[in-house]
Amino acid sequence: MTYKFLEHTADVKFRAEGKTIERAFENAAFALREVMTKNPKIKIKGKTKKKVKVKGKDNEALLYNFLEEFLFLLDAKNFLLAKINKIKIKDNKLEAEIVGDKASNYKFSNDVKAVTYNEMYVKKEKNKYIVQVVLDV
Repeated sequence: MTYKFLEHTADVKFRAEGKTIERAFENAAFALREVMTKNPKIKIKGKTKKKVKVKGKDNEALLYNFLEEFLFLLDAKNFLLAKINKIKIKDNKLEAEIVGDKASNYKFSNDVKAVTYNEMYVKKEKNKYIVQVVLDV
């Protein structure tokens, strides 16, 4: 996983990267999970598979909708991400197969209220993609 947390006055900001846009989005999802669980080493069992499909008018909207889906899955479906098996981005649509477990099987408290567009970007630099996200906590 390739991501790092950055200084931010009130919220949590991170940058994630990958050789492909899919890998950068995947790493962003794991950064979000770390903020949600407050534990970078948490081991989530891969008991349940789910399909995630989101659309966006551009890459930033696509990233926003993808990350918001994990907040929805946690709050509404008691689902916590373990890994991403497949992720495909084409024509402003993202499809992913994710694996996880019931969040109630783990001890943590989620302080993430929302993903924001504040300072968000998705860009290609040389041979990698970099995404930046600020989370409202």
